[in-house]
Amino acid sequence: MIDTASFWLLTVLLGIGTFLIRFSFLGLLGGRQLPDWALLYLRYVGVAVFPALVMPLLVWPEATGGMPDPIRLLAALAALLAGLRFGVIWAIIAGMGALYLMQFFLS
Repeated sequence: MIDTASFWLLTVLLGIGTFLIRFSFLGLLGGRQLPDWALLYLRYVGVAVFPALVMPLLVWPEATGGMPDPIRLLAALAALLAGLRFGVIWAIIAGMGALYLMQFFLS
């Protein structure tokens, strides 16, 4: 275990680091117009980050010991189809609904 003083030092340093990362964009660049090339690349951040967060949970889920689960794959497909047709909020609702309903009825 980590001792109390080291824990709080690490917590404060991580908080300062997180603040500086956010301040670099919001505080320093908040009132300025970004160049067109930067705006172009920033449009793709969400598209790149969201699959990177979801895919490990879908392909190697911890809940199943790292084995792909057909229920999770079908729920992801439902979320994808709803997202393509209706948008992000409905994708989340469809994916969660499909996952919970299939786990309730099939497990």
